[in-house]
Amino acid sequence: MLAIKKLIPHLFTAGNLVGGILAIIFTLNGHIFFAPFFIFISAILDFLDGFVARLLKVQGELGKQLDSLADMVTFGVAPGIIVYELAQSKYTVERTSEYTLYAIERTDTDVYALFPLIGLIIPIFALFRLAKFNLDTRQNDSFIGLPTPAMTIFVASLPILPYFAHSSIEKTILENTIFNPYGLSIITILLSVLMVVELPLFALKIKNFKWKGNEIRYIFLTISLILLITLLWWALPLIIILYVVLSLLVKPKKNEIQS
Repeated sequence: MLAIKKLIPHLFTAGNLVGGILAIIFTLNGHIFFAPFFIFISAILDFLDGFVARLLKVQGELGKQLDSLADMVTFGVAPGIIVYELAQSKYTVERTSEYTLYAIERTDTDVYALFPLIGLIIPIFALFRLAKFNLDTRQNDSFIGLPTPAMTIFVASLPILPYFAHSSIEKTILENTIFNPYGLSIITILLSVLMVVELPLFALKIKNFKWKGNEIRYIFLTISLILLITLLWWALPLIIILYVVLSLLVKPKKNEIQS
């Protein structure tokens, strides 16, 4: 019975890994729109494997190592492949229906032959981030550096946004970010650096439901919910930005830092 209990969290970790692999497969086979959804599912499974392990009281070193190995694929390699795919071609946004839904149309270009390799930066920095995660004993209730799942959710939201670009403002934002070599480069480098810098960020672990001690978490969750309701998919990158900004405004105490 104990062996079965120990296996259950590992199954969630395995699901996380499979989701990352499928995201990579869909991206490289020209179906980048579907890749983010596998990553979102993997992110949920990544949260559940630790939650289930604590619930069943079967935490162990094996689970920790398996989690990092799965995360390297889903939250390291997969977002790097997504950036690679976005960078290797020129994308245009065109209206495809009366519902003002926009789709990505790829046009091959050789203007920036080596530019797609910028996607390699993400898995390299994620590698160091995850290694640091396993070795850093300073962290308890907070993170040091941007967690790889948060970085990946930001990247994974990018291929979805063109399908929901309803206004000229939204199209302009896309043209200056993911459809622009300089914009995509800045996003990639900034997210990569944030993963490894000594930047204290609060965690969403809520040990009790009291307001005191959880103020920043409740504020973050409330604003995030409002953004999701009002902006839908456009809310995802904004939520990650909000997470970093709130962490900078309310820095965790030194004895509360954890990854």
